[in-house]
Amino acid sequence: MRPALASSSAYETLSKKIEDRAARAGVIGLGYVGLPLAMAIARSGFAVTGFDIDPKKIVALDARKSYIDAVGDADLAVEIDADRFGATTDFAGLAACDVIVICVPTPLTKHRDPDLSFVEATARAISEHLRPGQLVVLESTTYPGTTDDVVKVILEKTGLRSGVDFFIGFSPEREDPGNQHFNTATIPKVVAGDGPEALAVMKSFYGAAVKTVVPVSSNATAEAVKLTENIFRSVNIALVNELKTVYAAMGIDVWEVIDAAKTKPFGYMPFYPGPGLGGHCIPIDPFYLTWKSREYELPTRFIELAGEINSAMPRYVVGKLAEALDIRAGKALSRSRVLVLGLAYKKNVGDIRESPSLRLIEIIEERGGKADYHDPHVGEIPSTREYQALKGRKSVDLSAEAVAGYDAILVATDHDGVDYAGLAENSPLIVDTRNIFAKLGLAGENIVKA
Repeated sequence: MRPALASSSAYETLSKKIEDRAARAGVIGLGYVGLPLAMAIARSGFAVTGFDIDPKKIVALDARKSYIDAVGDADLAVEIDADRFGATTDFAGLAACDVIVICVPTPLTKHRDPDLSFVEATARAISEHLRPGQLVVLESTTYPGTTDDVVKVILEKTGLRSGVDFFIGFSPEREDPGNQHFNTATIPKVVAGDGPEALAVMKSFYGAAVKTVVPVSSNATAEAVKLTENIFRSVNIALVNELKTVYAAMGIDVWEVIDAAKTKPFGYMPFYPGPGLGGHCIPIDPFYLTWKSREYELPTRFIELAGEINSAMPRYVVGKLAEALDIRAGKALSRSRVLVLGLAYKKNVGDIRESPSLRLIEIIEERGGKADYHDPHVGEIPSTREYQALKGRKSVDLSAEAVAGYDAILVATDHDGVDYAGLAENSPLIVDTRNIFAKLGLAGENIVKA
């Protein structure tokens, strides 16, 4: 068993290092969450080492080339040149880190059960280099209890004790790719710790890197905060998606309804329908609570129903596409060429995680149609867990001649910078899931909402 420091000694030493900006931070997982966080920590004056198992990311970072929209090449170069940031695949460097932040994926299995394999493997890697006086933080979204019942348990197998030798906390990530109004440093940061001293060092560390820190009473509470935020969005998006299908059957435009409803200055918050849910958070995170609730024999009917509705949207949209082709073009979907506009899950980013566009393409081709895509932010479809058959397909251009060669354009993502007027002029049929043409004042017999 390793020798343990007294709690006060470990706490005081770490607190002083954080206060003096002498602590070295390690960020594990340099993706959409980890890399922006590493930059925010470095800008606050800490030395940061980034860790990732993907050597391609390390090569890019060493060349001062960012692969994340939220981090510019110039910003990355500033922190590297100032010797405040470096990246590696060698996890032995964790031993030199006083604060270690885990930002790894937490996907679902095929049966919608939590897949904590990345978190568990990372915790085991940390345990090999764990020493007295370190703070270990989990940022990956998960069910309440993961930090204390999974990560802490793995770390304490070393013989070191949480709250005595090392400290452990949870702080949910709140990244919003493409948001021009908020970034990592300006989004309020919820923090929690295993005990009062852990919470104190969490507040001190994150308070140095972000504008506002919001402490809560326990790691489980902080884990529940993140789930609540995303369940709220999932349920409300499902509601408007269901309203869309009902109102469409009645000949009512759901977007007009929402625009009028949101003029009420109280008691209403607008959410908008779409072709399905995308991103790493909203389609996945709610089911972490659904899984955990089974332990307490409690149903999560709203969450599961919302998931069913949102998951059904791609098939509903393709049904509307097939209907429009039949009625307006007299052509079956199985004999049609369709251009899906937008592969990313949201506008003005290149993030395709859980994007409904991938499912749209798959369904169109399952029904015998031919589907291409255009996305100014995604030049080629990368390897994905569920859509390997689409890997390597490239974005096509939007020339007038190319557009006219498709039987229909299916608008899945309303990126800025697209010549929508040109599309309206040159495409025989447009199926719009984002209401972008109406927003731009473009109308025509060839434009259908779905």
